[in-house]
Formats: sequence, structure tokens, C-alpha cells
Amino acid sequence: LCLLTLICFGASRSGYAGLAAVELVFAALVLLAWGCRLPPRLPLLHWGWTDFTRCVIGAVLFLITSLIVIVGHRDGAGIAGGVFGILAGILLGYDAYITLPTRQGHTAAPTGAYWEHWEGG
Repeated sequence: LCLLTLICFGASRSGYAGLAAVELVFAALVLLAWGCRLPPRLPLLHWGWTDFTRCVIGAVLFLITSLIVIVGHRDGAGIAGGVFGILAGILLGYDAYITLPTRQGHTAAPTGAYWEHWEGG
């Protein structure tokens, strides 16, 4: 949806293509980081909060910008970009909801080997 929004904003007379381009680059970088399995290698960065923050900022900016474009522009590409931007904002908001680190359950550390060691097992 970021790519569709970028194409539509680029084709319209609005100057909001930069937002879609930056969000597309950030999403690609996070996808590349997860694909290369960087989170276990870089424990200094809390990846859950990083992705959550990216999603919240993207959702808010897409919703605000898309509403401005839909209300202010009358060209077809601008309206289409605004609609795709609203859909992208909703999906980013949903992504922020499901990736919220405090919603994710913590798993207990395995203690079986520790107790077996002390019990002589």
C-alpha cells in the first residue's frame, strides 16, 4: 500500500509523495533486518518497540496526510492516493496493535535442566 500511495501521490499535484517514500524505505529496512535475522545479533536495540514506534508514527502521518489530500485536492490520482493512504494508515495501526510489546506474553525460562542438575538427575 505504501508503494501504491507513493505512485498515486507522485502522479497527483500534491507534494506528499515523500511521506510514502520514507515509510516504504523504513518498512523495507525493518523487513530486511528481520530477514537477515539481525534482532538476535543486535540485542542493544529493542526491536519490538522500534517496530511499534515505526507503525504508530506511520499510521498517524498517513491518516493525517491522506485526509488533507482527500479534502484539498480534486484530481483522481490525489484522491486515489488518499484512499490508499487511509488504508495504509489503518493497516499500520493494526500492525502497531498486534506488535505492541506489552501485549506479547513473556515466556518463562526453562528450568528443567537446572533442577535436574541439583537433584542429581
